[in-house]
Amino acid sequence: MILHYPAASRFSTDLGWLVSHFSFSFGEYYDPENSRFGPMRVLNDDYVQGGRGFGAHPHREMEIVSIVLEGQLEHQDSTGHRAITTFGGVQRMTAGTGIIHSEVNPGKEEVCLLQMWFDPEERGLAPSYETTEFNPAEMKNHLLPVVSKAQTGPNIASIHQDLTLYLSDLDPGRKLSFEQSEGRRIFFMVLEGKVTLNGVNELNRRDSARITDTASLIIESSAGARIMLIDLP
Repeated sequence: MILHYPAASRFSTDLGWLVSHFSFSFGEYYDPENSRFGPMRVLNDDYVQGGRGFGAHPHREMEIVSIVLEGQLEHQDSTGHRAITTFGGVQRMTAGTGIIHSEVNPGKEEVCLLQMWFDPEERGLAPSYETTEFNPAEMKNHLLPVVSKAQTGPNIASIHQDLTLYLSDLDPGRKLSFEQSEGRRIFFMVLEGKVTLNGVNELNRRDSARITDTASLIIESSAGARIMLIDLP
């Protein structure tokens, strides 16, 4: 089953310095029918003006992944970590028993980022933080793992949940296939461009799909696309 969620169906908020689009219930937006997809709890598509951001605030018992699509994002937290990330970088934070952090756009240009929250496999973990870097060229016509528990490497952020997050750039006329074990889920989003899933479902920029009971997925793009695929329990 492939459930299509058009970009326009997301809840949006505009604070002037921040424009956000929420794929799941978050903050002022609450929908009991849209609070999670497996362990996935949050996907915010944020646009933050230069010099602005989210001041110090706490988190607990959550795995938080931030991927910068354009611009710069600066992170600081109560464990002493500080990092500035651009496209090609991933920030992963385990909130665990409690952490305080801030996220600010240190540049003059707008930053666009995706922030995702996932339930951890177990509670009471020690807070931790890491940044990793991947080579965007390796996304070309290939599902590149950038966050994973099962797959490891210096360019893959680790996470305390049985999931793998892939990014890919599809050339016009190319296709990708993805196979997964029975009983698992796929969250799919078109970051740029347009794709067709399994020859039927057409998705445009920032459209997403929640996929269950579908072990084989064929991803095609006639004009080219940038995509994100998350393999979830």
